[in-house]
Amino acid sequence: MPADSHTSWLTPRRRALTLCGAVLAVLFLVAAFAPLPFTKTWPGATADALDSYQGHQVVTITGAPVRTTSGSLLVTTILATGPQESISLWAALKGWADPKVAVLPRDSVYPQGNLNQAHQEVVQSQDSATAAALNYLHLSADQVKVSVDLGDIGGPSGGQMLTLAIIDKLAGNGKGGDLTGGRDIAGTGTIDANGDVGAVGGVSLKTQAAARDGATVFLVPRAECADAKVNTPAGLRLVPVNTLSDSVAALDALGSGAPVPSC
Repeated sequence: MPADSHTSWLTPRRRALTLCGAVLAVLFLVAAFAPLPFTKTWPGATADALDSYQGHQVVTITGAPVRTTSGSLLVTTILATGPQESISLWAALKGWADPKVAVLPRDSVYPQGNLNQAHQEVVQSQDSATAAALNYLHLSADQVKVSVDLGDIGGPSGGQMLTLAIIDKLAGNGKGGDLTGGRDIAGTGTIDANGDVGAVGGVSLKTQAAARDGATVFLVPRAECADAKVNTPAGLRLVPVNTLSDSVAALDALGSGAPVPSC
């Protein structure tokens, strides 16, 4: 007698396959929304180191004449989900597919350490920027005092742009003009007292923040040219640098029309 078409679905093999499919579907849903140790990052604010940010002058200088400047020197930032937050696999997959978002291991964005260490990094970065600028200009820290206020912007990656702002306010391009040449210049990179520019993270997102806020030139640590070239916004010129002298020379070349290095 022929088996009924409905009871054929109840054979042990079909029941096993149906059960496995259901289990897999549940596992997929659980995995898709389970928290993962990743952080979502995206382009953040920019702060003009020649002007004010969040109602406070970014760079304040006493003990020496200060120039009136034009153009801008933008410190670039990224935003990120919090250090205690996790994101789901589904959110991570969406982020990986979005060129304006980067999904990174949480520890690479928030290294192990306490808030006091993070604050010390910011202070050290600002002190290094001041020392690098004054050393470049052959000025004494005993006469010239510099204070920096970047509001809620943390980390050491604004060092290069802060240094350039101090130089522009004190000496310009050394020929009576502005170091910026009136342009909107953005960039990133740590700096030490000797003027060496160091690599940072999130460069491909910082270029987007720079272009969004009007920059046409982006100073990038040479070691991060490849990262900077990922989804580079149209009209944004990438200029690689290793040292403060490289940065000043590049800006001078932009003003004079001389050849400028590129990534």
